[in-house]
Amino acid sequence: MAEKKIMFNDAMEQLEEIVRQLEQGDVPLEQALTLYQKGMELSKVCHDKLQNAESQLVTMMKDGKEVPADIEMDGNAK
Repeated sequence: MAEKKIMFNDAMEQLEEIVRQLEQGDVPLEQALTLYQKGMELSKVCHDKLQNAESQLVTMMKDGKEVPADIEMDGNAK
């Protein structure tokens, strides 16, 4: 997917714009479906980037022998 190359902040901005357009409610159905699909793709990109960043942080903390108390090993915050 080409979207993986997009920077996190750019993806978030695009996602926010899509949400804004859809919340206005004046988007034709076909365009709304296209926007929704693009939004879901951007959401996945953002989620994947956040998961990757969290994984890197947990690894760095383990390497430093400090594991943050508020991050469980399954990736969910307490």
